Amino acid sequence: MEFLARDTKLWPSMDFGFSEEQDLLRQSARDFLAKECPMTVVRRMMDDETGHAPELWDRMAQLGWQGLIVPEEYGGAGLDFVDLIVVLEEMGRVVAPGPFLSTAVYAAVALLEAGSEEQKKRHLPDIASGKLLATVAQMEPNGRWDADGITATATAEGAGYRLDGTKLFVPDGHLAELLIVAARTPGSTVGDGVSLFCVDRNTAGVTTTALKSMDQTRRLAEVRLDGVLVEGAALLGELGDAWRTLERLNDRAKVALCAEMCGGAQAVLDMSVEYAKVREQFGKPIGSFQAIQHKCADMMVQVESSKSATYYAAWAVANDVEDAPLAAAMAKAYCSDAYRVVAGEGIQIHGGIGFTWEHDMHIYFKRAKSSEVSFGDATWNRELVAQQIL
Repeated sequence: MEFLARDTKLWPSMDFGFSEEQDLLRQSARDFLAKECPMTVVRRMMDDETGHAPELWDRMAQLGWQGLIVPEEYGGAGLDFVDLIVVLEEMGRVVAPGPFLSTAVYAAVALLEAGSEEQKKRHLPDIASGKLLATVAQMEPNGRWDADGITATATAEGAGYRLDGTKLFVPDGHLAELLIVAARTPGSTVGDGVSLFCVDRNTAGVTTTALKSMDQTRRLAEVRLDGVLVEGAALLGELGDAWRTLERLNDRAKVALCAEMCGGAQAVLDMSVEYAKVREQFGKPIGSFQAIQHKCADMMVQVESSKSATYYAAWAVANDVEDAPLAAAMAKAYCSDAYRVVAGEGIQIHGGIGFTWEHDMHIYFKRAKSSEVSFGDATWNRELVAQQIL
């Protein structure tokens, strides 16, 4: 469908339909995940201490998924963000566990946005090939996503820096060999003075601890930095000028997460409609009752609206348009609420069985809750929207 931007001088008309190549990518991703990542595999990874299946990760690497948005000169496929969300949406459909979002999106984008040529050549080929697990450590115990939330310090020491502080809810921080850490120059405030550093997990003073969380398909960790000494070459970008990079990075991470949420919400809707067709009450399928029909209709509206917001936001960040931050915040605000509501309604339609451990519906509900608060919940992102449109 055609959509004309508000300012046609800046944005030409857009076609929100996917290309033939993207449709083929979607179908191949769906077929692969149906075979390699069924719920039996998901549940096995949920029980695993690491939440990571190296054999599945290697198969993804063979398909080139970890390097989808990595330029060809660094060993990737050189595709754009819209191509990436096609795969992420299918991963969300099966609630795929593992460090894909943290490594192939969060860390890869950080390196692409701020890394020097040397840093890109050193890390991006290993990310693209699946050899390197990486993540970004931004959030701290204060739970804030704004610049003031970064209190970890980076103090100049000799030719390098000393890092001190605690990072909390770091995605896959217990697995990542490369930690991209946000810290600020002592005495700096707000966005001024924030820097990013590439830190090897094995560096002295780095302690990672896996956290127990509600969503067992997405692992989080605490990362403690106690007098961690890094070389000057560990600095990612310019000293004290990383907040803009983090904002752009978080915008892209939000859109990627929204794509996952769209896939998960669609799966819940499909499961609920199918169940409503076969579950009988009073001698009739429950899908014949208006109350159930209305629930399914409302769920479909939520799912389709989520996709519209996400696809536009993906196009916006892929083309680096002026209101990409606004589009990302709007998509995250809507999808955060929509996935939670759809998952909750899915459980209601399934009735008592939907609450049981044996049924898969609770897995989607837990993923919906964890995704809701990642990169800011709906309230926080609506505040960002308000700030940008005023």
